[in-house]
Amino acid sequence: MFESRVSAGVLGVRRRDTRWLSTGFAGGYQTADAAYNCTVPEGFDRTDIPAYVAERRERAGFPDEGPAMLTGVDLRHARRARLDGVEVVATAGVSNPARLPMDDTGRATEGEDSLDDGPPRPGTVNLLVGTTRALSDGTLATLLATVVEAKTATLLAETGFTGTTSDAVVVGSDPSGELAAFAGSATPVGRAARVCVRDAVRASLTARYDGTGADDVPASVTAAEYGVRSSGRATVSRLDE
Repeated sequence: MFESRVSAGVLGVRRRDTRWLSTGFAGGYQTADAAYNCTVPEGFDRTDIPAYVAERRERAGFPDEGPAMLTGVDLRHARRARLDGVEVVATAGVSNPARLPMDDTGRATEGEDSLDDGPPRPGTVNLLVGTTRALSDGTLATLLATVVEAKTATLLAETGFTGTTSDAVVVGSDPSGELAAFAGSATPVGRAARVCVRDAVRASLTARYDGTGADDVPASVTAAEYGVRSSGRATVSRLDE
């Protein structure tokens, strides 16, 4: 499996020569020995993100470069789930929730406003996912979609939000492992990933929010410290043959 370690506010997930796909800053495909999730302090305003991450990695004793994500969630709330050659490490905070209303008017529901001014705030649901199976770049993209779908389903069930304004995912596969041609929800890799995402996100939310009301999941976008509601209505039409 993957080796996971936390040091100085940095989570490192390591396996040599892993093929990664990241939706974080400077995202995309990369082959590297490790990937990272870094907790940033309150009031974080650095814009030189690659240099900042390199500083944090070196300070934490992680020498290997690799894709990275940033989060406002303390890593003591990180939780790992493993099943059938898949590993997911989740950090889950929803101080900056995102909501997509399902009424077709595009209007805010009673008591909710669209709070979409200003830069994204660091609450964040971040997922670091690894499989010991070998996946092509296209199949790795399918795994990413499977993971995001499972994250959304879990957050809707647990919080009522589809995600936050700064969520990120990094998925990785071992090129030397047994080849898996597909990674959708009906495949062994996809099934294991969905279960691991659900269980890791749930556990991280439980760790992050104590349920006493003093520090709990926000009841709505308005009740959250930061958040957005995706309002508006698109123009929908048929396509000409």
